[in-house]
Amino acid sequence: MYSFSTDLNGYLAEIEQQLRDALKEEGFGIITEIDVKATMKEKLDIDKLPYKILGACNPALANQAINAEPDIGLLLPCNVVIREEENGTIRIAFMDPIAVLSLVEQEGVEALAGEVRTRLLRVRESLGGTFIGE
Repeated sequence: MYSFSTDLNGYLAEIEQQLRDALKEEGFGIITEIDVKATMKEKLDIDKLPYKILGACNPALANQAINAEPDIGLLLPCNVVIREEENGTIRIAFMDPIAVLSLVEQEGVEALAGEVRTRLLRVRESLGGTFIGE
């Protein structure tokens, strides 16, 4: 598995704000944001359910990772997807940093990936819902 997630019931905008707040509590900022729904409409004239990719970054941990392996930026930031499902639930999926950063064979990166994963799991737990994967 390369991810873990939670399914929530409620309003997308409110859940997205809770997600952003929970990420901030764990030291993450959003450095990239892709509105897939809007992009698909603009570029392909396809209507999609709401779907955003948030690039979450903890600057201190990212700095440690880059110092350990300069090319690790190819695997950053930690992507978080928030999307509406057909049944109206909201799914929040987190990239599993251990799965992704296991590609890097550099001392210290595994422990760092574990720290990032622990923080993202706490974000997921703070949101509640039905947990998927781990």
